[in-house]
Amino acid sequence: MKVAVVGSTGMVGQVMLKVLEERNFPVTELIPVASEKSIGKKVKYKQEEFTIVSMKDAIAAKPDIAIFSAGGGTSLEFAPLFAEAGTTVIDNSSAWRMDPDKKLVVPEINADVLTKEDKIIANPNCSTIQLVMVLGPLNKKYDLKRVIVSTYQSVTGTGKAAVDQLNAEIGGDDSITKVYPYQIFKNALPHCDVFADDDYTKEEIKLMKEPKKILGDDTFNLTATAVRVPVQGGHSESVNIEFENEFDLDEVRKILSETPGVIVVDDVKNNQYPMPLYSEGKDEVFVGRIRRDLSQPKTLNLWIVADNLRKGAATNAVQIAEYLVANNLV
Repeated sequence: MKVAVVGSTGMVGQVMLKVLEERNFPVTELIPVASEKSIGKKVKYKQEEFTIVSMKDAIAAKPDIAIFSAGGGTSLEFAPLFAEAGTTVIDNSSAWRMDPDKKLVVPEINADVLTKEDKIIANPNCSTIQLVMVLGPLNKKYDLKRVIVSTYQSVTGTGKAAVDQLNAEIGGDDSITKVYPYQIFKNALPHCDVFADDDYTKEEIKLMKEPKKILGDDTFNLTATAVRVPVQGGHSESVNIEFENEFDLDEVRKILSETPGVIVVDDVKNNQYPMPLYSEGKDEVFVGRIRRDLSQPKTLNLWIVADNLRKGAATNAVQIAEYLVANNLV
């Protein structure tokens, strides 16, 4: 199987190569693609070096699957060209997510919507993925009414320059070019992505819209506040969920513990709860601090953590590819 990785030199692209290797995806020919300045350079995959090629050459090679992590503008321009060549594109940018003609997929939740005709498939926002991994099974059982989510997002979500800024600030170097409008070390910025006209950030808007599309349910309300914190690797979310129906806490824990890809870590007597420190490098979504909201009925509080570069991006994209292969959709 020919697989192109578009954006193969970026943070997510590098993790995609790693995840493809770890999960032993059936790659018979790897086609790494990056910006023009990287053409001719090498990337490593399974102890071998592969030469980065241009977008034009990659399209001409007609890969079976192209996994994109190269920004929305690149995806809008080139994903249709790959699709026209017969390639199935799995895109990690926000370009296609809310397009009514494109599927937005978290495999454990809604992979069954995919067909052979889907030539451009959207990978959801990192914070959305870990959220719907928990909301999905609970919605089926108790029926969501309202969700309030506050995120605590790693600097890796912004990219390498943000990691460099944090590390420079930790080392006392204030001369580095800043990605954020303020220092991030010893700070928390209630500002992920750019602000829209309604004073919500694009990240918050994604969180409010994408879960409804993935769950195929627009009957519940969702509001979000997204915060950048000085953590390198792993997003956290504090989530308040009001249901239409009453729930039992032990049953909630059982439902989540039986959900593929979710691990319940919820033993407060022994200080066991999810943390980004322990999620880094892992593919699962971790959930804990599961407790009743004492201020109103039928309402649950919980805490969700996942590695935003893996399940929040690369792993989810590779899992979509695995589903396509397993179900003869490519």
